[in-house]
Amino acid sequence: MQSTRPWYTVLYVQVLIGIVLGVLFGWLLPDLAKNEWTEFLGKAFVKLIKMAIAPIIFCTIVSGISHIQEAKSVGRVGVKALVYFELVSTLALIIGLAVGSIWQPGANFPVKELSASELAQVACYKDAAQKTTPVEYILHIIPDSVIGAFVSSPDPGLCKPGAPTIFPIGDILQVLFFAVLFGFALMKLGERGHALRGLIDDGAHAMFAIIAMIMKVAPIGAFGAMAFTIGKFGPSALGNLLNLILTFYVTSALFVFICLGAIARVAGFSIVQFVRYIKDELLIVLGTSSSESALPSLMEKLERLGCSKQVVGLVVPTGYSFNLDGTNIYMTLATLFIAQALHVDLSWGQMLTILVVAMLTSKGASGVTGAGFVVLAGTLASADVRLLPGLAIVFGIDKFMSEVRALTNIAGNGVATIVVSWWEGELDRDKLKQGLARQIDPADVELAETTG
Repeated sequence: MQSTRPWYTVLYVQVLIGIVLGVLFGWLLPDLAKNEWTEFLGKAFVKLIKMAIAPIIFCTIVSGISHIQEAKSVGRVGVKALVYFELVSTLALIIGLAVGSIWQPGANFPVKELSASELAQVACYKDAAQKTTPVEYILHIIPDSVIGAFVSSPDPGLCKPGAPTIFPIGDILQVLFFAVLFGFALMKLGERGHALRGLIDDGAHAMFAIIAMIMKVAPIGAFGAMAFTIGKFGPSALGNLLNLILTFYVTSALFVFICLGAIARVAGFSIVQFVRYIKDELLIVLGTSSSESALPSLMEKLERLGCSKQVVGLVVPTGYSFNLDGTNIYMTLATLFIAQALHVDLSWGQMLTILVVAMLTSKGASGVTGAGFVVLAGTLASADVRLLPGLAIVFGIDKFMSEVRALTNIAGNGVATIVVSWWEGELDRDKLKQGLARQIDPADVELAETTG
């Protein structure tokens, strides 16, 4: 008989309490909530998670590739994943365009004024978007050195005049690139690479153990992040932009429960049960506005849900850079919002340009708050230069938009992993049914491994 844990020891309950307390603290004591030490709580938690992301992605991809006997199996899984990513991402882009065209949230919108510092930061985003070429974008995926792939690049959310103009896609793609090469090299070593494969597997387990320790302080991080946000922007921060925010929230929810729900139904599981299963990760993302904070525990849960280790190791990290459904919805919806607010009529050709450019520029725009805003600048610059001043319109609310982008992205990647596992014939149906039928907390990972 399964013992019932006290409700206050469940991680998602603790995170939810932290979010609620953070909102109340920021609302009732805004001056104190804007203190740098309050902001420190949220930023410190995200940084703790981020420090483990690169080695976890490297170890899981290398392990996933090297343990597959044939290179064609890796290629087959990769091709299936990319086909799925592109189809669903394109659907997300089209949905964003359709909702923006029909609902027209930017009609009769009064443009808000920004402070001098905010205008300077927006100008920097515009400059980075206009100066970056496709060649630079692709070359940035190849690291200057192996160590360089694991070294953090400038935070897109901290764009400063004089900073590198290269489009800030982060280092995840660089780690992916090197990990794939290393995995294939280790596969070719055969038995000679057995010891090294074991070392990498043990390293991955050690990193997940570190994540399990870090997750203990997730409620504190969520409290600090929410308190600072509400204290800085205020409850009325949504203001005249509430229409756009609500439109984006509703569109993202419909995408998850209808579009992803239909895909899940074809694959033989319920999207509602899956969302309930990953509720801890979703609440952590909501509190921190960073999908990186939940990536390791999501991968752990997907393996316990019946997805093969190889598929999880390949699809989740790849989807983290190539399957950004929330970002895609935001890109097209926000672009149309800005065009409507600035009274710029877009032609069908420009609409197609938005689709193509958004599909390309969204790759790698995950994890860091502000990355979505940067790729939006690139989309606007390619569609119509008259739209670039509109960055100032959505600048103040990007924080609120980034949370839903991250939530939709992580839900989409979870569904993608199950679907690809099912497509590849490597999904354990019994584990899937058992996992979705019960609620498992990330804190139970060690217990599940011990008793399972």
